Amino acid sequence: MNNTELAKGIHWVGAVDWDVRDFHGYSTLRGTTYNAFLIVDEKVTLFDTVKRSHLDDLIRHVSAIIDPKKIDYLVVNHVEMDHSGSLPEIMELIQPEKLICSPMGHKAILDHFHREDWPFEIVKSGTEISLGKRTIQFLETRMLHWPDSMFSYIKEDGILFSSDAFGQHYATSERFDDEVPLPEVMQESAKYYANILYLFSPLVKKLLKSVSEMNLDIKMIAPDHGVIWRTHHKEIFEAYEKWSAGESSDKALVIYETMWQSTAKMAKAIAAGLEEEGISTELINLKFHHRSDILTKVLNAKAVIVGSPTLNNGLLPEMAGFLMYMRGLKPLNKIGASFGSFGWSGESVKLLNTALEEMKIELVEEGMKHKYVPNAEVLQECNTMGHRIGETIKAASTKAL
Repeated sequence: MNNTELAKGIHWVGAVDWDVRDFHGYSTLRGTTYNAFLIVDEKVTLFDTVKRSHLDDLIRHVSAIIDPKKIDYLVVNHVEMDHSGSLPEIMELIQPEKLICSPMGHKAILDHFHREDWPFEIVKSGTEISLGKRTIQFLETRMLHWPDSMFSYIKEDGILFSSDAFGQHYATSERFDDEVPLPEVMQESAKYYANILYLFSPLVKKLLKSVSEMNLDIKMIAPDHGVIWRTHHKEIFEAYEKWSAGESSDKALVIYETMWQSTAKMAKAIAAGLEEEGISTELINLKFHHRSDILTKVLNAKAVIVGSPTLNNGLLPEMAGFLMYMRGLKPLNKIGASFGSFGWSGESVKLLNTALEEMKIELVEEGMKHKYVPNAEVLQECNTMGHRIGETIKAASTKAL
């Protein structure tokens, strides 16, 4: 491996996971990286470790630069196991003078590894530690996305080690954002935000304001997953500002599950009405799209229209699971509506409306339901419903201007 330096004496020593395809329910079709960083100074410092399965990669990369036993400090910015899984082995190998973490990080490490004998150095927002020529400034980022999370900022170089914030599940042999296609990186960044950080948007918004007020001269953002932002760091910062504020485009998603194609016919008619209003529309059959990919689309859409037939007085399983997943991520500033076919009981539309209301998605229609197979008249009603939703989207866009 070529030695990758972020700056003179600051090295990437992490691991690339080419094979992972699921991250607790989130599809990682491009794999991921577990980034760790090494600063060689008067006090040699390692920032984070890697998932236990990739311990050998971390040790090999560190050993190519320095004897691991010469590491003085180990900073744990985040205790989740994809970053601290190899912590016990690394602690045993390097036996550092200090294990540096936040107050909540200290509690999380004890809860995970039960080692009160480790040499903890607990830091808070504003704490600074000198490494010699360089200084680390710490910023607690609680619930972004765990209680223990924190940033480490290298003042002299303007490098922000941002833990899970600004990351992407993106496996590549390149380390920097300007070495790979930017649209791919931004797409994976949006997917990461939508499926991991979306529900913490109010805290993200507050954090971005705090970072701005601190007047940090950020020249590079180095997250714990994906590529390092050295050229487009302002673009990802601006994207986070947009996502955390709940800004979206005039786009509609018609998301549905169907049994005998009746609900699918209604979905297509609604989508046609939206398109006729000039609204960018995407038709999404839950049987063929992963929930984490759909949530990425929800992030940038204004309208979420959901449809399901009634099954056993409830919803079809894929729709029920999707709504539960979306509810946990708390989408912002959306409008919505529902539709569905039924055979004899017909509860699905009511259940869909309730789910949308629980997510604080503004219902702009009462919902459209029909018994068995929709005829031309019913499909025209669905088309008209699409037109009305489209008009609402355009009116909201004009009001925002």
